[in-house]
Amino acid sequence: MSVSVPNQAASSPAAVVAAIGGLYVAQSVIGGITWTGLPAVMRDQGLPLDRIGLLTLIALPWALKFLWSPAVERHRLPPTGENRTGAIVLVGGLVSIAGLLAVAQLGPTAFWPVIACLTVVAFAASTVDIACDGFAVQNLAGENLGWGNAAQVGGAYFGSAIGAGLFLYLVEIHGWRAAVSAMASLLVLLGLPFLLGIASRSREEMREHVPALAAALRRPQIRRGLAASAIYVLAQKAALAMLGPFLIDAGLSLATIGLVNGAGSMILGVAAALAGGALVRWLGTRSVLVLALVLQAGSLFTLSAFALSGTFPAGPLMAIAMLSSSGIMALGFVALYAQFMRWSDPRQAGVDFTLFQCMDALVSMAGGVLAGYVAQHLGYGALFGGAGVVALLAAPAIAMVSDRD
Repeated sequence: MSVSVPNQAASSPAAVVAAIGGLYVAQSVIGGITWTGLPAVMRDQGLPLDRIGLLTLIALPWALKFLWSPAVERHRLPPTGENRTGAIVLVGGLVSIAGLLAVAQLGPTAFWPVIACLTVVAFAASTVDIACDGFAVQNLAGENLGWGNAAQVGGAYFGSAIGAGLFLYLVEIHGWRAAVSAMASLLVLLGLPFLLGIASRSREEMREHVPALAAALRRPQIRRGLAASAIYVLAQKAALAMLGPFLIDAGLSLATIGLVNGAGSMILGVAAALAGGALVRWLGTRSVLVLALVLQAGSLFTLSAFALSGTFPAGPLMAIAMLSSSGIMALGFVALYAQFMRWSDPRQAGVDFTLFQCMDALVSMAGGVLAGYVAQHLGYGALFGGAGVVALLAAPAIAMVSDRD
């Protein structure tokens, strides 16, 4: 329970969506660089696949952020006073920018120093994400919650288009240092609308609820959400950690992969996110999640066929890569995140939603390491074929734990 003491006009839902959308884009720029752009650059530099697979360890802060999410929420929502989301975003943003500038100076071949810097960036970005998710659920109640979900998923794909697409293009044309420095500068621009806008117009409040992990884990919705996240993420995206290296080994250049990632995320990903929102309202989250898993299984089997045949027609290969990594992923994750928001308690949404995302990150990290090992020792054909089977087997399991409506 919280009691507001109005001293300033509340921001409109449109202003909240626009401002938090910039933060979600910024977080996904970092993610696009880390998990899509950097693996392709390192493969282009000749690093082995099993070592590239270790990049998923950078997701460790995203997997463990539930440990400090209650402290972040208690700081963000003090018993009495203004919302402190703006301060968390400012500090986390500055740390992220400094970390990227350090990576720009190190270069992609300094493997462990780059991982160390990007892990610090991931810690800062994941902490900002706790505050941002809590702010979104808290300020977009009822019918406006869907707009927050659209900003989250749409911002993720727009940011991925920049971090995995534009970034690779800039690396090819201007080099590593200029490309990473440009991404760091972009983070500044993306954070300003939030910091100079709604973050400066918070209200005085009195709050009785104390955010805590125990309060979250006592709720059956949270336990169902954790199971849904683990099943879905393993089936949907674990094998795609090796998609960038696969395209490099298939003969595509960094610039071409950058265009594939950029066009896929910017056009196909955003369009699929909008379509996913409409389908969720029409069919319900359960049906959309199952549909996305079946479609992803088909795309993974197609990638396996390309790998096993040894023939890589550029056009069809690029189309399947965009479909699997952008279109189908966006379609399914709109439904998954809509389900997560519905299960989150607005009084401690930063804790509840964080638990779901941590399971996502933990499974992604483990799946990425396993995917690198399988690709290195058994080949891409076995990796994508096996992942397709997992996606088909996951469809009835996700139907059991998700909501019909």
